[in-house]
Amino acid sequence: MKIESTTSHITNKLKLMPSHKSETGVSVAKAQSENRLNKQSSQKRIVNWFSQAGVQGANNALKSSTHDEKIKRKREVLAYRKLRNLELILGRALDFCLDDGKEEDLDPDWFFSFVKMAEEIYSPAMQELWGKIFAVETARPGSFSLKTLVTLKQLTQKDAQIFRHAVNLTSRRKGESTPKLLFGYYQKSSLWSFFSSHKEHRLNLAEFGLGYPDILSLMDLGLIHHSEIESGELPNGVSVEWRCAGQSLDLTAKRTGTTLVYYKFTTTGAELCKLVTRKRQDTYVKSLKTTIDNAFTII
Repeated sequence: MKIESTTSHITNKLKLMPSHKSETGVSVAKAQSENRLNKQSSQKRIVNWFSQAGVQGANNALKSSTHDEKIKRKREVLAYRKLRNLELILGRALDFCLDDGKEEDLDPDWFFSFVKMAEEIYSPAMQELWGKIFAVETARPGSFSLKTLVTLKQLTQKDAQIFRHAVNLTSRRKGESTPKLLFGYYQKSSLWSFFSSHKEHRLNLAEFGLGYPDILSLMDLGLIHHSEIESGELPNGVSVEWRCAGQSLDLTAKRTGTTLVYYKFTTTGAELCKLVTRKRQDTYVKSLKTTIDNAFTII
């Protein structure tokens, strides 16, 4: 009786204990279910993107269509998408239309080249840029070269975001039209500078959202020149007016041999700068002033 009672007690206790094997099985099944759902979601996105190009997967209602029918459908879908792109860009151009009282005709070659490229612009943000370009070009023919259009067509949304940020940090010297990214100065060696630790001062543009990889991207796209540039020796004691990231600064070199250092925008980059609505960058300007304060009197 005692043995049977003990056996029964152990058996009942085991029944009450959780089954690790069972829990593991549930966890595996749950993970498999989640993976299956994730895969289905990914497949759905893939099919959706290809369908926008007129291409259907094997498991669709049109799988019995002939090759000629599929090709015709693809052409029709793409033709519609291109037409729709142009309609949207036209709408953006009309919204941004400039009325300066002039009536100059567009270059027909420029216009049809524009249309050929613009019909393949699918992103709403980029369509807005292309609409602005056409509005400006209509008002002032010659504002944008075909080379600029080709460069713009290569830009992704990420590229455009980097470029927009760079434009917000630009500076222009009074009387000059080409924008620059000022980041420091250099002083030629002299007896005075031999005893000074302030021979060269540079601002880290990465602190303001424009890292060196971003600068390299802008160089590769042909928007800024491939090397940093020095302004040339600035005359001692002569004030020069700059417009820096939304603020006006009068800079006067404290001694001879001082040059500003910057990245310069290319002609294409300068043309595209016209499209960007700028915002003041007070933090950048404050840091720039601190960086060049040893070499310049700043008003």
